[in-house]
Amino acid sequence: MALSANRLFLTVVLGGQSMANIDTAIINVATPSIGRTLGASGAELQLTVSVYILATAMLLVTAARLGVLYGYRRVFIAGIVTFTLASLACGIAPEILSLIVARIVQGAGAALMIAQVMSGIQRTLTGDARTRAIGAYTTTLSLGAVIGQILGGLLITLNLFGLAWRPLFLINVPIGLVLLAVAWFALPHDLPHAGARPKLDLIGVTLLAVGMLLLVLPLTIGREMQWPWWTIVSLLACIPTIAAFIWWQKTLGERGGAPLLNLPLFHDRMVVSGLTAQMFGRVTYFGILFVLALYVQVGLGESALVSGLSLIGWVVAYGLAGPVYPRLSRRLTLLCGPLGGLVMASAFAGTAILAALHVGIGPLFIAVLACGGFGWGLFSTAMTAQLSAIVAPEHAPDLSGVLATMQPLSAVIGVAVFGSEYLALSAAGGAASAMHAFAILNATFVVAALAAAVLSLNGPRAALRASPHGSFTSTIPGTTRP
Repeated sequence: MALSANRLFLTVVLGGQSMANIDTAIINVATPSIGRTLGASGAELQLTVSVYILATAMLLVTAARLGVLYGYRRVFIAGIVTFTLASLACGIAPEILSLIVARIVQGAGAALMIAQVMSGIQRTLTGDARTRAIGAYTTTLSLGAVIGQILGGLLITLNLFGLAWRPLFLINVPIGLVLLAVAWFALPHDLPHAGARPKLDLIGVTLLAVGMLLLVLPLTIGREMQWPWWTIVSLLACIPTIAAFIWWQKTLGERGGAPLLNLPLFHDRMVVSGLTAQMFGRVTYFGILFVLALYVQVGLGESALVSGLSLIGWVVAYGLAGPVYPRLSRRLTLLCGPLGGLVMASAFAGTAILAALHVGIGPLFIAVLACGGFGWGLFSTAMTAQLSAIVAPEHAPDLSGVLATMQPLSAVIGVAVFGSEYLALSAAGGAASAMHAFAILNATFVVAALAAAVLSLNGPRAALRASPHGSFTSTIPGTTRP
């Protein structure tokens, strides 16, 4: 593809990724307005936020498989159409039940789109173009949540045409229409499917969807409901359900069928190590996003504007990391995983010290947090690029589905674990209690970031050292990347 065509392609797929990510976060600032205008209860507002994440998480791996069966261009465009129409339905919802149903459909459309992004990048771009694309992809992932919170607050404050929260969804309609028009011409046409098209693994779809529901639902609303007994039962029940899914995928593969997820992807120690490292990093990132808002607004009594501005350093530094990574030497990029993790750990140690010394939000705090943003940018870009390099093209949809699924999972785990920890530690109330809780919490972030750094040492660097020419060689049977 020509350079301009590459950019147009990347604009389309990352545009879809951005819309989906922003709508994960933008609803959080709208819930008070939704509650007032629609007369919604607290539980209904929780569902408005959580069903989008649930629908997305449950369908991502399935959406990636649909891209294999029917072509990632077709499925991506179907996702844009679904997401745009569902956004319109959200914006004009007359009562809360209609809004909840529309949010479920919107989450399904998001899954159809974002499950194709990494697959499309890996199948369409090569060499430096792919490296730059992955840098832009990881930047999009990180900035989406922050932009969603800032944009949501701005639109709610402006109260455009007296529509309160509705413009948060209606704005997706013109954006979606433009994206659809560009995607129709910019995305490469899907190649005809070779031979008979295999059937979708419906048993696998069902087992995975039920397993994800049992895991994500209690993590999403359990903290707000103070962890009733059924949330614990649900978490325990997800273990045998996911085990049954894995068993079925292995059995179906051995029978020569087309499993929803190709388990040989996880036979590679490098892939498992890289994915685990990313999970540690992302859980920490979503944890700090959630807790920081509570710390600044509730604990320190600052405004929502100050809370948003405290993230400016992180956003700017992360935005620098994406373009910097492709310009580094090949050997140096290999160190960006552990180096980024160490920078993150150092930044969290710094914010912990500032909180322990009762230093509030100011230039020094923002600067230290910016170091964490730069470290997270280097780490996430490096790990995504290295995973993409060691996974063969036929496993690209599987990797895309797994990476995409990690996004909502990391969000709900980060909020559930670190949010609960912070709220418990700061229960006494007051700024002193909040600073004490924030200091301890950031010490926990240090441990998680160090774990991510250590795990990032294991796979991709060993793969590069094993090749005298600096190429990646996968240990997945039958797959080799020159």
